[in-house]
Amino acid sequence: MTTTTPSHSPAPRLEVQNLEVAFGGLKALDDVSFTVGESETVALIGPNGPGNTTVFNAVCSLVRPRRGAVRIAGRPAPSSPTRLLAAGVARTLQGLGLFDRMTVLENVLVPLSGRRTPAPRAIEQARATLAALDLAPLADRPAGSLPYPERKRVALARALAAEPRLLLLDEPAGGLGEADIAALAATVRRVAEDGCAVLLVEHHVDFVMDVADRVIVLDFGKIIASGTPDEVRADPAVEEAYLGLEATA
Repeated sequence: MTTTTPSHSPAPRLEVQNLEVAFGGLKALDDVSFTVGESETVALIGPNGPGNTTVFNAVCSLVRPRRGAVRIAGRPAPSSPTRLLAAGVARTLQGLGLFDRMTVLENVLVPLSGRRTPAPRAIEQARATLAALDLAPLADRPAGSLPYPERKRVALARALAAEPRLLLLDEPAGGLGEADIAALAATVRRVAEDGCAVLLVEHHVDFVMDVADRVIVLDFGKIIASGTPDEVRADPAVEEAYLGLEATA
């Protein structure tokens, strides 16, 4: 008699389960659950409020949930930035977080410094990432001397240099013009095609609808809609809560 072992699909890169986070009497997140799979781009949108960024902070263990769990590739989310990088997670920030006096190359090398990557290999990896984002000619320029769109690309390059398996993008299109947003969209698609899971928070609806496989809409910390971009566009609850959706799409 021959027995076969059932095959199991891999765990999602990110699992958020029944997450509840409160600041004082305000519930920033209320029973929020979703997953992000390999090569999938998921966007969090909604009216201005603390919910979307709080999801990112919970994934990065920067806030402690009152209830619920966050798992990275089936394991509890690490509790420190170094361990988060080791688990294959990278994040960009709304405020860029660059070291203005350091060169572009030095900024991109920062996440590699804690991974015991040999210096020649780290420099090669950083330069390859800069080249992929058309930043190679700026490698020796101080980051603070660059125009804002290029600084945004440097912040993205720093996250990508670590070769993440889960990339968190916090308002990556904010402050960018149409050409820069188009280039950003192409980069996000390429990253996902290479197998990375992408979770992004963004208020630029056209960009979201262009790059996301699934869209999750938060309103007052609760998920009110989830689905493909077309499904979310057609949801009356989304139109009511997020009045700018149809106007800017």
